[in-house]
Amino acid sequence: MLDQNQQIFEQIKKANNIVVTFNKLWNGDAVASALAMYLILKKMDKNVDVVAEQLDHGKLFQFLPAFSKISNSFNNLRKFVISLDTTNAKVEKIKYQAEANTLNFIISPKEGFFTKEDITTHAGSFKYDLIITLDTPDLESLGSIYDNDTEFFYQVPIINIDHHSENEEYGQINNVQITAIATAEILFNLFSEYSRDLIDEDIATCLLAGIISKTKSFKTQNITPNSLSASAQLIAMGARREEIVNHLYRSRPLNVLKLWGRVLARLTGDLDNVLIWSVLTSADFSKTGSEEEDLNEVIDELIINIPQAKVIVLFYETLEKNIDDNQESEETITKALIYSIRNINSLLLAKKWHPVGTKSLVKITLNKNIFDAEKEVSETIKEQLRQMPL
Repeated sequence: MLDQNQQIFEQIKKANNIVVTFNKLWNGDAVASALAMYLILKKMDKNVDVVAEQLDHGKLFQFLPAFSKISNSFNNLRKFVISLDTTNAKVEKIKYQAEANTLNFIISPKEGFFTKEDITTHAGSFKYDLIITLDTPDLESLGSIYDNDTEFFYQVPIINIDHHSENEEYGQINNVQITAIATAEILFNLFSEYSRDLIDEDIATCLLAGIISKTKSFKTQNITPNSLSASAQLIAMGARREEIVNHLYRSRPLNVLKLWGRVLARLTGDLDNVLIWSVLTSADFSKTGSEEEDLNEVIDELIINIPQAKVIVLFYETLEKNIDDNQESEETITKALIYSIRNINSLLLAKKWHPVGTKSLVKITLNKNIFDAEKEVSETIKEQLRQMPL
């Protein structure tokens, strides 16, 4: 009987067209793992695409090999078949014409005529015959990639590879290892067992980038001997550690540094700095030339520079456009990012606000002004932390 790793590669060998996808948050472990999987599958001479929602959120990882191969939508996912019964009449000529939003097919018979009863339609098979999801605890975490094509994910086999304890094991094969520090670590072991010769410098760089991103360059508290061993082996295989660290941690854009300064100016701590938080208004974004997608870098800086913090909350305002009676207006929306260390579940901390994300990082939206939101959320989380053995 095949073990799980062997089952994974048997499915890959049988597949003709594979799609790799990952969660819509575009965290470094997910992006790097997806690119490593893409490169491995290419080495196995497989037809493979990488698809994920919101391509612009991953600009921090543009230095990684094959990053340009990531698409933010499916292309020609499924064909639509129109069938014509030619029992009573044979076809002499076919042409089509486009008129506004209608495509007309004009079929000329050799003799006789066709009727509407001669026509049938059906959806063809899907383009892909295997889905590989990475660092994705549930299918809803894929965002629009899943929402727009739900049937696809229920009809095509899924290999689900993840390290989150909250993973719902929705795949036909579920390689979920909660003791692994990152999905990239799981992939390293998977690839190594299959064939270490397949891991070249680019693949090693992607895998190491996933581990470095997850551990904030080995500065978080959740580092394990296995993750350190995997990292050392990847460096020996040619992983470009300096390149990874330079891009992720030593070359912050000026706008992010300005935003970081505003976060520090309003930084508040409680419970001996186990809980820290800060506030950013919409004016902070406009004056620094920053965007919502820059906040993950700010969170990273807080994690690295305040190691005693176990929960970090970043409150911020965004301007969202509304169109009502053909009138466009802007509305200020309050949101928050909540990060927690490995043994604290952000999804549970933020449960009352319907969080979106993973156990370690969630986003919430609050229907109130930012300062009322700050008071409510910080007090609620503080109360929960007091009941934990910190």
